[in-house]
Amino acid sequence: MRLFLIGAGVIARTHAAAAAKLDEPVELHVADPAPAALESFRAAYPEAKTYGDAAEMLNKTPALDDDIVIVATPPFAHLDGVRLALGSGRHTLCEKPLAMNVAQAEEMERLAAEKGRLFGCCAVRYKGMLHNEAVKRVVASGALGDIYHVTFVNKWERSRAGIEYQPQSRWFLNRELSGGGIAMDWGPYDVATLVDVLSPASIDIVAAWAAKPETAVDPRDVLYDVEHHIGAYFTFRGGVGGGGPIAVHYERGTCTHGKEQFVAEIEGTRGAVRWTPYDSRQPVFLRTDRDGVVVEETVDPGERGPFTVMDLPLVHFSRRVRGLPSPANVNRRAVDHFRVVRALYDAAASGERRTISMTPEEV
Repeated sequence: MRLFLIGAGVIARTHAAAAAKLDEPVELHVADPAPAALESFRAAYPEAKTYGDAAEMLNKTPALDDDIVIVATPPFAHLDGVRLALGSGRHTLCEKPLAMNVAQAEEMERLAAEKGRLFGCCAVRYKGMLHNEAVKRVVASGALGDIYHVTFVNKWERSRAGIEYQPQSRWFLNRELSGGGIAMDWGPYDVATLVDVLSPASIDIVAAWAAKPETAVDPRDVLYDVEHHIGAYFTFRGGVGGGGPIAVHYERGTCTHGKEQFVAEIEGTRGAVRWTPYDSRQPVFLRTDRDGVVVEETVDPGERGPFTVMDLPLVHFSRRVRGLPSPANVNRRAVDHFRVVRALYDAAASGERRTISMTPEEV
């Protein structure tokens, strides 16, 4: 397989590391207009063929059926990278957030259809992790009865991209470069995880809100206009757990003056399951009734595999390219997930309900 990376930064290196774990030889190519980024990448991966221009890299040789391009640039450059990659006739995997807006995402989908290539998003980093799979097994077993409520809250006191985290990357703070704040940064993972576990046929965003908490270290030397705390009330319809509507309380924050909270819990008429979706080291708890008393037990997720969450986007996508079963979100399904993320902003700004239909998953 040949892997072509557009971008040679931190995230591109994670994909190069993942390629080294695949069960087949990978020929590595990388393009970045910044000489320092290329030099740093070359030092870590001396076997890589490096280019100063992505078009030059992709045009150097004809496309092969199993070539994969990964667009690993900041969000404002995703569309141009995807255009180049699909235009070269290669399967294309794009970093999250997929695009800056829905129109861009739909253009990507059209280009993939025209070229007959697969097109996916890296928002699937946590799909396939054993602890999440254990939750799915509990849900599918019927042990929870009819599912009616989900709490999915992840709030840090101070962990803003571009400030406390990766402070050198100030583009995170500029909506024109990032597309948005925490909803664009972590929202794609949240949507992918919730949809993976509950498999809704449609998602209603009943209400949403967004806020930008202020701190004494807020930067004054750059444009800072993105949210860092967002929440919504969803109704998932037509999914697992009895098929009835499921109320979902969703909240995500990387800056809050309130108390940090990390709660993921699915409640049904006969039981509840609680877990930590983004930390596979934490246990999965199943709570049920026994003789009128709540009983809590730990669900065994199984033995950990060789892949990390940073490996999984490429692992999943390469399996789909080879025609193997895979949890990759590709083509229309990738766009549907992104539409949910953007609908959070629309609902928060307008105060109006939004509904997104979800394309069924192909495994």
